[in-house]
Amino acid sequence: MEEQNNSGAVNPEAQPKPAAQPVPAAARPGAALWLKIIAGLYALSLIAAFVVINKADAARKTRPKDLDLSKLSGLGKSKKDAVAVIPLYGAISQGSSGHSWERGSQQIAKRITTLAAKKEVKAIVLDINSPGGTVGAVQEIYSAILKAKAETKKPFIARFGEVSASGGYYVAAACDQIVSHPGTITGSIGVIFSVSNFEGLMKKVGFRSEVIKSGKFKDIGSPSREMTLDERKLLQAMIDDSYDQFVTAVSVGRKMPVDQVKLLADGRIYTGRQAMDAKLVDKMGDLQDAIDKAGELGGIGKNPRVISDSDPFENLLSLMDSKLSLFGAKSVVEAIEIAPSLEYRWYGR
Repeated sequence: MEEQNNSGAVNPEAQPKPAAQPVPAAARPGAALWLKIIAGLYALSLIAAFVVINKADAARKTRPKDLDLSKLSGLGKSKKDAVAVIPLYGAISQGSSGHSWERGSQQIAKRITTLAAKKEVKAIVLDINSPGGTVGAVQEIYSAILKAKAETKKPFIARFGEVSASGGYYVAAACDQIVSHPGTITGSIGVIFSVSNFEGLMKKVGFRSEVIKSGKFKDIGSPSREMTLDERKLLQAMIDDSYDQFVTAVSVGRKMPVDQVKLLADGRIYTGRQAMDAKLVDKMGDLQDAIDKAGELGGIGKNPRVISDSDPFENLLSLMDSKLSLFGAKSVVEAIEIAPSLEYRWYGR
């Protein structure tokens, strides 16, 4: 309520004062000056941009016709371009499971297909350190390389480690070039089918095997008896056919006549330098040399960025898998595995 004095009149000092109105920004001291400065800087930036555009256009119109643009060829390339390295270590087999961390032929073939399809991968290096393996597994990887090359047109380089023999060389024959150490063990171009015979031992311990079969060849390769003449002929025919496939792969890959390949393909092994003299290898060098060559063939030059075919999680699982075998989980199974197999393999290792 309004205060009244003794006379009953309203005291004007006791009445509430009206709230103060905000002062417009433009009316604040110095605000107008700052707005003018910002507007001036904006105008200057527009003028500078216009001048740069005009100069660039003038330079383009007056560029010498004989300017060598090849020196600028690397300006348009993505920094992501790289060479992929896929390791192929140990004996080659299909693998006992479909685990992604295993190095069975199906996983390696899948990695080849996947990496070759990546846009940033311009070439692939197969880092081979293998004595070979089963025929089907070797040919699975070989076929994956040929398909990837046909679909992507990307170069493949094989790098040989300490051993790259038999099936290891078969895989390399699909590549565009092979780089090897001078002392690498390679060659062993051929096929083998090993059968064990425990018949004499089983007789000594009183063990006899009884077999009921649907045909005379059903237990071919049985370790409990000697091989028959007909079985030997049948297996030799398989060996000859598989050998012919190997020779053809080398002939096509190395661009050599079949007769010339057969002179080299009697199962003998070579050093890397001997293999180069025989035209089975293209260049002496190490892994970096192979990567540099892949970069050159892929159009991204020497010392390219490298994509390693490894995943930390998969590496951990692979390590655990291998350590478990020390307790007999795998070694026992492999020790009693006596089924014969057709192999592109060097048994010196």
